[in-house]
Amino acid sequence: MRSVRLSRWLFGAFALMVIGSIAYLPAEAQQPASTRSKVVLQVSDADPAKWNLALNNAKNLQTDLGAANVEVEIVAYGPGIGMLKADSVVGNRIDEALTAGVKVVACENTMRAQKLTQGDMLGKIGYVPAGVVEIMQRQQQGWAYIRP
Repeated sequence: MRSVRLSRWLFGAFALMVIGSIAYLPAEAQQPASTRSKVVLQVSDADPAKWNLALNNAKNLQTDLGAANVEVEIVAYGPGIGMLKADSVVGNRIDEALTAGVKVVACENTMRAQKLTQGDMLGKIGYVPAGVVEIMQRQQQGWAYIRP
């Protein structure tokens, strides 16, 4: 009987040690290795400087975290959609971002309002029905939100 109590006590002590040691692991060690950071950037201004800032933010995220460790999406709507036109002054930078794995999407609501078609736009971008809804849904999915 005494050996059964001792065994239970030792098991309980061992279990507490294991649980206690897990609580002290750094947060990175407790998360699955496959967890990627996810960031959505909003560009709703027609200002090329804002677009360059957003593109710099995307590049810096990939450089600092490693491109394989972060998913970046740039959502353009309103006046900002003009920078996604085929003749955009930042078109070459957007192409570089797309090649680097940044997702760049245009709001189809804005395109309809401005009477733009996919033929008017840069060739490799993506499309979403509503830019603000895309941003909202990304935030609900746990994505970080940045508006440069």
